[in-house]
Amino acid sequence: MKKIKIANGQGFWGDSIDAPVKLIKSGEIDYLTLDYLAEVTMSIMQRQKLKNPKMGYARDFVKLIEENIDDIINNNIKIIANAGGVNPKACSEEIIEICKKKNIDLKIGIIEGDDIFPNIDNLISAGAEFKNMDTGEDFSDIRNKLYSANVYIDSFNVSKALDMGAQIVLSGRVTDPGLALGPMIHEFKWSKNDYDFLAGGTLAGHIIECGAQCTGGNFTNWENVPDLANIGYPIIEIDKKSKFSVYKLKNTGGIINRESVSEQILYEMGDPKNYISPDVKVDFTSFEINDNNDDSVSIDSVNGYPPTDTFKVSISYFAGYKATGQLTISGPKAIEKAILTADIIFTRLKNAGYTYEDAKTELLGLNSCHLDIVNVNDDPNEVVLRLSVKDSNKDKVNRFGMEIAPVITSGPPGITGFAGGRPKAQPIVAYWPTLISKELVSTKVTIL
Repeated sequence: MKKIKIANGQGFWGDSIDAPVKLIKSGEIDYLTLDYLAEVTMSIMQRQKLKNPKMGYARDFVKLIEENIDDIINNNIKIIANAGGVNPKACSEEIIEICKKKNIDLKIGIIEGDDIFPNIDNLISAGAEFKNMDTGEDFSDIRNKLYSANVYIDSFNVSKALDMGAQIVLSGRVTDPGLALGPMIHEFKWSKNDYDFLAGGTLAGHIIECGAQCTGGNFTNWENVPDLANIGYPIIEIDKKSKFSVYKLKNTGGIINRESVSEQILYEMGDPKNYISPDVKVDFTSFEINDNNDDSVSIDSVNGYPPTDTFKVSISYFAGYKATGQLTISGPKAIEKAILTADIIFTRLKNAGYTYEDAKTELLGLNSCHLDIVNVNDDPNEVVLRLSVKDSNKDKVNRFGMEIAPVITSGPPGITGFAGGRPKAQPIVAYWPTLISKELVSTKVTIL
């Protein structure tokens, strides 16, 4: 039975720059997926595009293609990436210029339609409400504060681009598992009602979407993971019935077993019986993970059900300003001095007429991550004091930044570690999850 191999070499924008290169040079894979987009990333790209219409995509991706184009061609690897951000056309034009210089004929498929930011008012007129799906808040509360708005479109757009002959597919906001599911739909000609097959492919894509997080990275039993410095990134081998295995390149570090893969499956899962994607609902309780005891696992018989009639929309918006300052407090009674230092700073601000919508005091190294899960019996000889404020008034936030450094000479002894200059107000990008009827969303696939 025909099988294809799909690897993921990038779990997020900023992931290892070496991992995708190793996978490309291996010659062992048919497809390489690269995930660049997080919710906040879209807002950054949207602002870049507003300043310069030729920006708004992941420039790291262009460099990766430029430096590895010969191996990509020679090894017959097709690349699926959401590096197009909010401007896949501009990204593809950069790659086309690279190909022209090298006299390489390459077909690039671009997927458009997920970016609904310019069309919000028309969609509202057509019936879209954009209520916050978590809180029920009305969209009018943030309508004039938007940075970006992107629909998680279905994976059949990726498949269509491959059907049209694309060797590189550039998208905006498809789902993370959809980067891998698209090639499966293309290769095996799955239809929109092949729910079990689509479910298996979605699960496979979900397992590898975060890169090394399923091969021993961020793993509970980290002490048992060999050679993390050389960790291998995951590869799926899957057949037309969506039976698949997950493994990594030989001579790479990391580990793949039932436990490491289970932890990734639990990542961002939600309801285990109804993992919702644009293409299918997946029952994460319907399958077994078979450990092959050779740094690989096998999975089949995944159950899927008809998808919802809506797409999820990721909206980002302006939610005020923030600033954060840090000081290291050292010597005897470090905790007591840190608490006093925070009180001094906020009291001085209050006496000067400055209070804030929100303020936070953290003692790094003293349960700032895990609150009171761990009891600290001994007073440490140093602790990092981190203070943060949030407010809609930018001037008030900047005033907070002016009060950090003075305590070095006007507070208790042992205050040091002030670095990075005076904290400045930064805009807060907040997340607004919502839904839109699939009937209101139109996508377009083009080959360049």
